[in-house]
Order: sequence, then C-alpha cells, then structure tokens
Amino acid sequence: MDLQTPLTKVAGIGYSYSKKLEYLNLFTVEDLINHYPFRYDDFSKVASVIDAQIGEKVTLQGEIWSIKNIYTRYGKTLTQAIFNDSTTPITLTWFNSSWIIKQIKTGDRLQVSGKLTKYKSKLSIMAPTWELITSEEPKLTSEVSGKNLVPIYPETYGVSSKWLRTKIAAILPQVKVIDPLPNEIKNNMLALPDALQKIHFPQNWEEAEKAKERLSFDELFFIQLATLKIRQAWQKKQVIDPLKIDQKKLDQFVKKLPFKLTKAQEKVLTEIISDLQKNTPMNRLLQGEVGSGKTVIAAIVSYIVYLNGFKTLFMAPTEILAFQHFETLKKLFVPLKISVGIYTGSKKNQTGDIVVGTHALLSKKLETENIGLIIVDEQQRFGVEQRTLLRSRAKIPHFLTMTATPIPRTVALTLYGDLDISIIDEMPIGRQQVKTFRVPEKKRKDSYKFIAKQVAGKGQVYIITPFIEPSETLVTVKAAKIEFEKLKKIFPHLKLDLLHGRMKGKDKEKITQDFREGKTQILVSTSVVEVGMDNPNATIIIIEGAERFGLAQLHQLRGRVGRGEKESYCLLYTSPHVEDRRLKYLETTFDGLKLAELDLKIRGSGQIFGKQQSGRFELKIASFSDLSLIEEIKAEVQQLLKKNPSLDKYPLLKAKLQDIASAVMPD
Repeated sequence: MDLQTPLTKVAGIGYSYSKKLEYLNLFTVEDLINHYPFRYDDFSKVASVIDAQIGEKVTLQGEIWSIKNIYTRYGKTLTQAIFNDSTTPITLTWFNSSWIIKQIKTGDRLQVSGKLTKYKSKLSIMAPTWELITSEEPKLTSEVSGKNLVPIYPETYGVSSKWLRTKIAAILPQVKVIDPLPNEIKNNMLALPDALQKIHFPQNWEEAEKAKERLSFDELFFIQLATLKIRQAWQKKQVIDPLKIDQKKLDQFVKKLPFKLTKAQEKVLTEIISDLQKNTPMNRLLQGEVGSGKTVIAAIVSYIVYLNGFKTLFMAPTEILAFQHFETLKKLFVPLKISVGIYTGSKKNQTGDIVVGTHALLSKKLETENIGLIIVDEQQRFGVEQRTLLRSRAKIPHFLTMTATPIPRTVALTLYGDLDISIIDEMPIGRQQVKTFRVPEKKRKDSYKFIAKQVAGKGQVYIITPFIEPSETLVTVKAAKIEFEKLKKIFPHLKLDLLHGRMKGKDKEKITQDFREGKTQILVSTSVVEVGMDNPNATIIIIEGAERFGLAQLHQLRGRVGRGEKESYCLLYTSPHVEDRRLKYLETTFDGLKLAELDLKIRGSGQIFGKQQSGRFELKIASFSDLSLIEEIKAEVQQLLKKNPSLDKYPLLKAKLQDIASAVMPD
C-alpha cells in the first residue's frame, strides 16, 4: 500500500469517517501511521480503590451498576456510570460521548483507567479510558490482545483510540516503509519500520521508549536539515540592489525619538542595517521582552525603507495590537509628513507609506505596489501559508519578524535555522520591575481593598480570567463574563468594562481606547490583552486560574503593567485546592528567557509554541525541552553536510528533505 493513498480509498474508511479524521489532520495512509499515541494505559497494574490515593492515576476492574446520559441546560451531554470494583462505588463521567451507552450496559465488567478524584465527597474518574472484560480478561481488540500497554491517541468526536488502533493494526503491515537515514547516522537506533511498529504496539515500556527515541530523532533531525534548505532557497531566490543608508537623516530621526535607544537596540539595529546593505533579502527574527522596544526598531527600519522609495506592510495578529502600532507609528511619522494607514476587518485605509493591519492585509483588494519591507509582529501567531502569501507581495521582500514570546536560544536556532536571529536583551531605563505575589484565597477581600486604594491613587487594573464563559467541566475556574458581573457589585462606584476575543473589532477598539484614556478603572478580560495593550497608568494585574497558563504567558501578561513610573503589582490566584509550585519562580524571576527554559523543563514545548506555531514544523512526538538531543542532532547535521553538502550520496535523505522543505516553504 502506498503511503500517499488517501484514507477514503482504504477499506473500511468511508466519507463520513474521512471528514472526522480531517480534524486530526489525517488524510493519507502516511498521516495515519504517523499519528502517534500520546500515552499508554498499563493494564498490567490493576489496583483496588481502597489502596489508591486521590489524584493518582489508577487502573481498576469492576462492574457497571448503572449508566445514563444527562443533558445539561447548556445543550451538552454527560454520560455517567456507577462502577464498583467490589470494594467501593465510583462515578465515571464522559463528556459529549452519548454513544457510549450503546457500548456499555448495566452488568458489564470493565477495566477502566484514569485519575481518581473526589467531588462532593464521592469518588470519581473523569473521562476514563476503558475496555470490556470477558472471562475476567480484558476483551481487547485483536491487535492489542495479550499485551499490557494499550496505546491512547489524540482523538476527536466519533474517532476513538479503539477505532484508530484497529485501523493502524490493519494498515501498517501492508505499508512498505523505507528508512531514509544513513547507517552512520542511525547508529544503534531502531530501523524506521520497527520504530513505527513498536510505537503503536509495544510489548513493554523499553520498546516504547526505543521507538520514541528514533521517531523523536527523525523529527528534530529533519527540522535542522529543512531550515538549512529554506535558508539556501531564500538566499538564491533573487539578487536585489542593496538599500542606501542616509546616515544623516537616520541620525536625525533617532535623535528625535522620545527616548534614547538602549545598547541592545543599537546592536540589533546595526545587524538589520547590515542585512539591508546586502544584495540578498533580509530574513531576520527579532526577539525581545514585552516593552523592550521592538516596535521602535521596526519604525526605524520602515524609515530607512521609506527613504529608499519603498513602502512597508506591518502585520499584527489582533486588532488591538494593530491599532496600538498604528497610534505609535503615527506619532513618530506624521510630523515628518510620512503617512501611516490602517487595514483591518473594521477599518480599511490603505493609503500610507506604512500600512499597519491584521490578517486583512492578505486581502487581494489591498494595493501592494512598491512594497519593500514586510514586518510581522508576534509571528508565531500566524500560519506558514499566511506568512508566505504576505511575503510574496513585496517587490523587494525584506522580511522582519518579531516576537515577545521568550524562546530559549538553542530552541530558536533549531526552529528558526532559516532566519538570522537578533535579541533585545536589555530593558529601557525607567521600566518598572513588577512586584509579583501568589495570593491565597483567604486574602481575596484584602486584594479588593488594595485595588480600591490603587484606583483612588489614579491607578488602573486588569483582571484576567482563563475563560470567557463558565465551563461545565471546570466549575472552579473563573470566567470573564461571570467575574465582570460579580465585580460590578463589589466595586459599584467604579467604571468596569469587559473585553474578550469574540467581540466585534469596533467594540474592542472602543473598550481599549476608553481604558487607555482612563475612562475605565477596571478591565476584566481574557488573555486577549497578552499583546497590544499599552497603558502606562495600569498598576495592577490580577490573574485568575494562574495554574492554567504557562510561565512564559504569565510573564507576557505581567508585562501589561509597570509601563509607567508608578510601582506596579501582579497578583496570582489559583483555582480552589490547587497548589502550583511553578508560580514561585514568577515571584522572583523577571527574565523571560529563564522562565521559558523553566517552562520547557516543567511543562514541555507545547506551552511555548501554540497550535498555529506548530504549523511551521509540527512536532508529533519529539520535544523542544530535550535540549541535549537537539545539541546532539545539530552536531550530526553539521558533520553530515560537511562530508556531503549536496546530499547526493544520500538520495533517500535528499528526497525526504525536499518533501519537507517544499511543504514548509511553498514556491
């Protein structure tokens, strides 16, 4: 069976299932066999409830006493069963899985696995995995029968792990998998066909680990090779005329800025100017803390491009951030008679030497004549296709991407090997270090008194919640809409406003403008304010459900305050009965890169790179937190290319690399 065979042509996978599989990005046979388990249920360790601890993951065997579907007032479905392992009844709960009652009946014996919790004094397991038992043995599907480790996959509605492993077991033996790695690189690792078999159906934990080791190596290895391929293609794409640097006008512009550039900003600017003076397009990533002055660097570069007779497109991920950049750039450029346009979903003024906008800049209606520079802010929030389309519109495609998300340098050099990297590692003089505290629930009333005192002193406050609306499954986690109504009663004499991502652009613009102008004292919001809100008068940020955010994101949110001269505070609340030790690092650490490294070690790369970022090089099994493996692979790649730069000696490797590079950087 060919790897590129569409799943719709595979026996037993019809149109209805293919549409469901699209949610998992599974389109071909290759996609399916590379859809790896994210964990395994170990059915060799069956326990008893009386021996288990609350919060522990357990595997239990017992009988179903009752099972039913419950329909909530929000239109969702809970499936609840009473399960007894012969010692204690336990409530099993599945969410939006009404079909389960067709597969599990009262009186069935089950083997279940999940985290044991206690809710309203009753033992419970939420969303457990399960297998039917016949004659005291788990009735596992044939491909895992007799094995103790059962693979659990990323799922979607109607496509369970049982379904996935049945199909993989049937298809994998029919596929001829060719191993592209040369023996001198592979060394003692498993061959690729063996690794695929053992990642899906390991006999024991050792096999699973060896399979993961090989597949993780492949992912990171090909990222390193692919980024090099992209860099080479970018440099060969076209030869351009270097931009001229009018040093006198540039010095005058910098001298008129409302503040002096830091040494780090000067260093970064020198690196960018060097790029602009070459006969190949600039392709640089600018990384810097919230408030480190990336936008000013972008403005200076835009000015150089303007002096050379070209325009700039400046794309931001949200309207809030786009309007923030628009206002900043207008203050700098309007006195010089340089026009600045804004192009978003709600406002479309494309007249300008510099046009700031959102995804709307991708519109074919936008005039793109004479574009010499593309700037993308918070670039990890845009997909590969969006960045490629925007870049294709420039006549001289100088490309500057910026991010405030702290990315450890080792990781950045792997993920962005095709880019030159500049880091602003110094904060401007006058930036406040925000005092950060974890606050116990019993101190909540005191914190509200503190807020009232700060507002009386003309300060303003952000209150951040993880959700817009309440969650049925996470009832203790605060939601913006509910908190907004509660806080209006707690602070009846203050002006409060609510902000979240589902609002219309014009409403968000008015709310943020009112907050910046001091018309609103307290802004209740989701993490939509993570980027783009610049209010020097805000002195407090309260983050509810802080345990639901990564340290890097908490650091970003904290950067919303301390932007003026007043002392500023970040107060961290966790959900009831949650103790998150990570948060102590936030109280004492103010270096975003250090916090990002801690995030990698503690919670993994998924906390730094969001869903859209993974579209660049999607990691299915490897982790950017494995820094030692990244260094090892980097050395392997360098050695390989030193011996054979064209890779002609390795046709399988070259073909694989070309497939990856073309997918990441379309022509």
